Amino acid sequence: MKSVNAILLGVLSTASLAFSQSAAPSGLPSIAVPKTTAVLVIETPKQGVSFQQVMSVIPLEVRATVKLYLDGKIREWYSRGDGKGVVFLVDAKNEDEARAVMETLPFAKEQLMDAEYIPVGPLMPLRALMAPGGQQQPPSPQ
Repeated sequence: MKSVNAILLGVLSTASLAFSQSAAPSGLPSIAVPKTTAVLVIETPKQGVSFQQVMSVIPLEVRATVKLYLDGKIREWYSRGDGKGVVFLVDAKNEDEARAVMETLPFAKEQLMDAEYIPVGPLMPLRALMAPGGQQQPPSPQ
């Protein structure tokens, strides 16, 4: 079952990437851009920022981040597995709204981090499962 789930996830991810391209091949139905339900924010230290600079601000950053989490503005937060920064899932309707949240944090005020903002929403290729003819019938009992 795990392998089936992994294959399905791979296919859906690939389909999502393919359909997100601006020019869909002729004859293929276009898939709508999803409604933004959150913004993924990836932060990495700016070039030239030292470990000591980051650590001197970290107590303030952690307290401010916890407050945003408790206020429901940050849904999830992670350390990057490669040790090169952090990843947040911000409850925001667009990039500007997420940026306004993140700019309240001490790292942003001290200009220690570069941030990439990626609006995210529902996986749109799943709509194909909801279309007539896209629904699979359960196997008949034998």
